[in-house]
Amino acid sequence: MSQSADQSKPSTFTYPYARPAVTVDLVIATQESNPRVLLIQRAKDPFAGSWALPGGFVDAGETLEAAARRELLEETQLQVETLQQFGAFGDPGRDPRGWTISIAFLTKIAPEAASAIAGDDAAAVGWFPFRKLPKLAFDHEAILTAARVALRRWRNR
Repeated sequence: MSQSADQSKPSTFTYPYARPAVTVDLVIATQESNPRVLLIQRAKDPFAGSWALPGGFVDAGETLEAAARRELLEETQLQVETLQQFGAFGDPGRDPRGWTISIAFLTKIAPEAASAIAGDDAAAVGWFPFRKLPKLAFDHEAILTAARVALRRWRNR
């Protein structure tokens, strides 16, 4: 193919359907009889000061799992061995910045490995019992409800 033919290809594309942004959210639970979940306190809007799951936008060309691992490291300084994808969340209005679909991941870690440090968009990090969660940003309460079901299935394997 000639160089001029390559230059005639459009550099942008238009589609008749709206396209959502893709994000990842992570549920990091402790391996305890009464598990705790890792939350970050958001440093920036939307929901600045509110508690949320670690996560963020998927970069172009990045796999979902790579995005989840990157966001977890950036926001909490944690690295985990195993991540299990357990759900997708895309209800309209879940993010005030626009239409987003989030892919949720889950892992369990030993309590002694639960030493997270706030970084990037996180003002603080905290471990909260599943039964005593603060008010959460976005639709993270719904994500945690689904995570509880996934954790029960995981425990019963």
